[in-house]
Amino acid sequence: MAGPRISMEVGNDGVAVITMSNPPVNSLAISIIAGLKEKYDEAMRRNDVKAIVLTGGNGRFSGGFDINVFEKVHKTGDLSIMPDVSVDLVVNTIEDARKPSVAAVQGLALGGGLELAMGCHARISAPKALLGLPELSLGVIPGFGGTQRLPRLAGLKKAVEIMLSSKPIMSEEGLKLGLIDAVVPPQDLLKVSRMWALDIAEGRKPFVRSLHMSDKLGSLAEAHDFLMLARQKAKQTARNMPQHQACLDVIEEGIVYGGYTGVLKEAKAFKELVLTDTAKGLVHVFFSQRMTSKVPGVSDVGLKPRHIKKVAVIGGGLMGSGIATALLLGNIQVLLKEVNAEFLSKGLTTVQGNIRSLVARGKLVNGKAEKALSLLKGVLDYSEFKDVDMVIEAVVEKVSLKQTIFSDLEKACPPHCILATNTSTIDLNVVGERTNSQERIVGAHFFSPAHVMPLLEIVRTNKTSAQVILDLISVGKIIQKVPVVVGNCTGFAVNRAFFPYAQSAHLLANLGVDVFRIDRVISDFGLPIGPFQLQDLAGYGVALAVAKEFDAAFSDRTFKSPLVELLVKNGRNGKNNGKGYYTYGKGSKPKPDFSVLPIIEESRKLTNIMPGGKPISVSDQEILGMILFPVVNEACRVLDEGVVVRASDLDVASVLGMSFPSYRGGLVFWADTVGPSHIYNCLNKWSNLYGNFFKPSRFLEERVAKGLSLSAPASSSDSRSRL
Repeated sequence: MAGPRISMEVGNDGVAVITMSNPPVNSLAISIIAGLKEKYDEAMRRNDVKAIVLTGGNGRFSGGFDINVFEKVHKTGDLSIMPDVSVDLVVNTIEDARKPSVAAVQGLALGGGLELAMGCHARISAPKALLGLPELSLGVIPGFGGTQRLPRLAGLKKAVEIMLSSKPIMSEEGLKLGLIDAVVPPQDLLKVSRMWALDIAEGRKPFVRSLHMSDKLGSLAEAHDFLMLARQKAKQTARNMPQHQACLDVIEEGIVYGGYTGVLKEAKAFKELVLTDTAKGLVHVFFSQRMTSKVPGVSDVGLKPRHIKKVAVIGGGLMGSGIATALLLGNIQVLLKEVNAEFLSKGLTTVQGNIRSLVARGKLVNGKAEKALSLLKGVLDYSEFKDVDMVIEAVVEKVSLKQTIFSDLEKACPPHCILATNTSTIDLNVVGERTNSQERIVGAHFFSPAHVMPLLEIVRTNKTSAQVILDLISVGKIIQKVPVVVGNCTGFAVNRAFFPYAQSAHLLANLGVDVFRIDRVISDFGLPIGPFQLQDLAGYGVALAVAKEFDAAFSDRTFKSPLVELLVKNGRNGKNNGKGYYTYGKGSKPKPDFSVLPIIEESRKLTNIMPGGKPISVSDQEILGMILFPVVNEACRVLDEGVVVRASDLDVASVLGMSFPSYRGGLVFWADTVGPSHIYNCLNKWSNLYGNFFKPSRFLEERVAKGLSLSAPASSSDSRSRL
């Protein structure tokens, strides 16, 4: 693959076409930025150049600034690595030049790519090009003048929406907004762009510098009121994320004091934000997500994924119907099998409802919905399994039932067929022990609702073949999931690491800490809801079943609380029947149900662990640690046992599977930010006060003793890999 390069060709018409090339998306590497400056300077010097067309090779304009530079800045803390693009290149070299530039956009113009295009004097686009400024999703703000030019070209309200959501728009919408000047067929893009550039140079079209525009900003008072409302909304939807407020502040600066002043403030704010923990966390998750499908011994041994055309899903309940929906949306044929006609009808109706609801919410067009549903067929036996490429079993968590199903599948399916189970707890070796096909058996652990949640845990045993793993990684990507390959143990990676989460919440409740305060502390930290509301949502049957599994597997470090059983005895089942720790009225937010307090009191009397019979006194910070440090401690054991390929896989899994805040970089990254020695010391103290539940793991103790981060790769002598 050719490296980054900039080329310039001057035609007989006097137009210089400058082309950026840095496959696959023409990211703006430092060498590309330097090359642009060089070619622009040359074009300005040359008498045979009247105007410039700026474009990208390989059918794309540019995917934006090279994010690898952020990673270097985070490792070194050296901001001088960041080039001065905003003023030196976009303002001085492109926008304020005496010769006009036209951006010829196709494929995508995102982030710095769109900012370069907005610095040009016109923008011509091919159809369906993606335009956007997604920088806030990486913890920073647009840094090449985007906060100033987008409001001036597209209008303040739309510009704020595009920046704060980090979601792109199509070039057709850009045309309506005024961000794009014309949309033309791809084959005419360069021809029209050249003519447009000459028309500007020769005075037939206006020489528009977007930084100087103000007609779409509205009055100062209107802009001020709108930005105030946007700030209030961002405080609710983007808590703990400074980039949203900074973006709105910078936009307002430019409206009040002019575009150039706004550009200078933007550059200053960008440099401050790039070094924040938020930016470090989000950039870490971005790169970590790219790494999950790189699995030693699987993705690096020359295997090619096989084409999976047809998949059978066994079980049409909540999980099975969600998995079927995800496959259909990925254009994969699905056989949905149930045990009787009534259950099958329910399952098919649920799948149809899932897809129709996506249409109703504008996430799917009608034509695609009909196409997806045409790929679905319901069956009551195995007679049509003779040509399926994969089966995903999603029945209830009952060992004998799963073993029977897998024995039947071995006889009914072709020899190449992948035999997958969606179990969240049962050992895969046990599931497949009655078969002779253990190399084909794999875990495909989806998170509920399966068609919405982005994580797919691929669970391998020591017999699962590399080809099967690779095929499932490929299917995961096709159905827009992030695949994470994990080892076979109780709870696998995510549920295993987070098993102490609910237990530590119960331990605190039984030590006398208010359950509603615990939930508030956790949601203030950045999880969507606290552990008690989560239990309400999942239902108490799930809580009891999961606790039983983990108690059997890790009895040396479980806390047994009678609270959930007491709630069930009192006729409560969380959101399912509207009665739990919270009350659930239709259309209103859950409210604390104070009638639960006597039940909690009863649990405290039964456990009898409050020191001297009195509630413990703890700060919010201590509550956070007592809930999350045991999770970090279990994550250490997951790393120690080699259940994940690398620590960053567990970070991605925690963000996508447990909604751990992405801006904190995932569970292990956050723990390293807090400091392993601080976590170790706290756990040690609590272990002495409250018992083995908090006892630091051997891995944590070793890392602290050696002064290593938790995410540092294990040496080969340390590894006890399950992979």
